Order: sequence, then C-alpha cells, then structure tokens
Amino acid sequence: MLLGVIADDFTGATDIAGFLQGNGLRTLQLNGVPAADLGVDADAVVISLKSRSCPPEEAVADSLAALDWLRARDCAQFFFKYCSTFDSTAKGNIGPVTDALLDALDEDFTVICPVLPVNGRTIYNGYLFVNDVPLNESGMRNHPVTPMTDANIMRVMEAQSRGRAGNVPSRIMDQGVEAVRDALNALRAQGMRYAVLDALNDRHLEVMGAAVQGMKLVTGGSGLADGMARHWTTGRIDEAGPVRGPTVVISGSCSQMTNAQVAAYRAEAPAIAVDVDRAITGDAVAHADELAQWVLSHQGGLAPLVYATMPPDALKAVQARHGAARASEAIEHLFALLARRLEAGGIVRFIVAGGETSGSVTQALGIPGFAIGPQIAPGVPWVRAVGKPLALALKSGNFGGERFFFDAQSVTEGSK
Repeated sequence: MLLGVIADDFTGATDIAGFLQGNGLRTLQLNGVPAADLGVDADAVVISLKSRSCPPEEAVADSLAALDWLRARDCAQFFFKYCSTFDSTAKGNIGPVTDALLDALDEDFTVICPVLPVNGRTIYNGYLFVNDVPLNESGMRNHPVTPMTDANIMRVMEAQSRGRAGNVPSRIMDQGVEAVRDALNALRAQGMRYAVLDALNDRHLEVMGAAVQGMKLVTGGSGLADGMARHWTTGRIDEAGPVRGPTVVISGSCSQMTNAQVAAYRAEAPAIAVDVDRAITGDAVAHADELAQWVLSHQGGLAPLVYATMPPDALKAVQARHGAARASEAIEHLFALLARRLEAGGIVRFIVAGGETSGSVTQALGIPGFAIGPQIAPGVPWVRAVGKPLALALKSGNFGGERFFFDAQSVTEGSK
C-alpha cells in the first residue's frame, strides 16, 4: 500500500479518493475504522471518519485506531486529510489529531497544506484564500459548526496544537523541488513542528508533491494528494460503473455555494424544505416518514430535492432559538431517518450536499466502503457502495458549480 489516508469526514474522503483514483492509483474508500481482519488489495486506502466536529479526544482515538489498521498492512506513507478550508476551532480537531499521529509515528515534523487551486483554495504567505478572498472574509465565517475567523493558517494551527508553525512561501515553490526540501529542512532545524505550504497553481502542487515523498506523515487537502499521486506510476484503472434507478438530492449544507445550488435546482425540479423547528422540537420520525413519501411520489424527471439549506440570517435565527449544536444534531438525525426510509422505498442514488449530512446518510445506510467512480466536479466523484446496489455523490458544501445537482445526474448513463 503506497498511501493510507485518514479523512476527518465523508465528503473529504471521497474528495481525496477521486483525485488518487484519477491519477491511476487503485483506491478503496472504507467508512469508519475497518475490522482488524479485513483484507484489501489497493495502492491507496482512504478511511473516512466522522471526526471533524466531534470532541477532540474522540477524534484522536478514532484517528489513531485508523492509523494502527493502516500500519498493520505495511502502509508506506500516511496522509491526514482535512478540508481545504481548514475547518476547525481553537480547540481542534486538526491540531490534536496531527500531534497524536506524529507521536504515534515517532515523528516531530510535518506539513500543513489545505489547498485545492482548481476549486479556488490557495495559500499565499501562509494565508488561506477562497476564490481570491481571505478565508475569514469568505462564506466560511458563517459556518454553523466551525466558523473560520482567521485566514492565517500558522496562527490557527498553533492555537490548537503543541508546536510552532512556519511557512514555505510561493517564491520557494517557484524555485522547484530541491528548494522546497531545503526550506522544509531549515524550518525543522529552527524547531518548527509544522510547515504551512503555499500553493497558488497546479505547478506548485507537482513541486510540493515531489518534495514530501520521503515524509512519513503529511497533512492537508486533496490538492497535496493530487501532487503526490502524480509521482507514482501505476497506470489508469477502470472506474466503478454507474448505478441506475430512483434518485434523491439531500442538502444539509448552508454554505454560500450550496445555497446557490439549491436555488438553481429549486427553480426547475421538485423541492421540499425540512421543517427545521419540527425536526428539533417535534416528531422527527413522523416528519421523516412524510418527507420519504413525498420523495417517492416525485420520481420521474429530475430527482426531488429535500433541503435544510438556508441563508446566514435564517441560520442564525434557528441557532438563536435552539442552539447551534442542538439544531445541527437534530437535522442530521432527521436525514439519517430519511435515508433509511428512502433505501427501503427503492431509492438507489443519493446526491448529498454537506460533510455532516453526508456522514449521517452514509452511516445510516450502513455502507462499509466505496469504489470510486467518475468525477462530477473537482473533488466530487460518484462512488459505488461496497456490498449494496447504491451510488452516492457526497459533496462538500462549497464544492461544485451552481448546476452541480443537474451535473451529477447527467454524468452517469441512463440518468435524467
């Protein structure tokens, strides 16, 4: 196994798996810490956890368990995958997990690189930008679980970890692989524990991908993995074939892009909003039953949409009434109930927007892993469930264009 990836949510896992597969690595995605006796045959294994917003100690324990499983299979290199918008808080979970993985591997230095230039996630002088806007001025400042209020990744990392962070600037990236390696060695000699890598373009990904080949642990977004995978030559492999049949779109993300995607889709397709207050304070079971019946009665043509997506002002009002954590947990519970009812009703394709929502749906469906299929948009492939005739498109909130829900249905043969 060339690379073992520990991803902190399900959309992040499919994101990186899609890039690895696209570069010719035989890639398998497993959901949750795999059973000790599970055998795999792959160049890369991506273990998807639901550890982005849980208590830090739980995230650390799950990540270490995943690491142990990968080490038992003689994995050559390890990758801690988090979102390209560095979703975390002052208490974690990126810092605590990174430190725990370093300690377990007896390492004292790694890279921090949450970039994906093709989706507008770049780093300049250690500051993270989203479509040329500083992170703290982007829609991430209103994230309901991990609001990002500082674009300086060195500061954010140091606030939640045990070490100091330095920066390898873009001008060094422009000088090539050896210059980057020299810069990494210099930071390590200065006592830095983390090196934040600048990346502005595709060439920078190739340079950094080569520069980190010898590191036991790297951390970052799928852009770094894309650069790394280009230096392994295994030959392109067949993608997982399509699953055809009844489809649903489920949207829980409240990101700016998902709001735009929901608005575009509602204008042309059947759509129904979740009654958020009822999901939180009423009978979630009955509400899930009603939503499921509505979805099943609207098959044919464009897939029906069920959404809890709302603009920032409406989201703040919900959080003021019920509390952010309570509201989020109730909505994800409702979507889990809905997913199980829809599978029982014959739905075989789930297009899901939002990391927390994707995790809830995948866990509710009891899917142990995925084979990776065709890309819908950068970082969002169709995936086919292992052991079940189901296909899912798990979309991080900010990924995809405004017509993503349409695009997802047009990618696979036989879709509407």
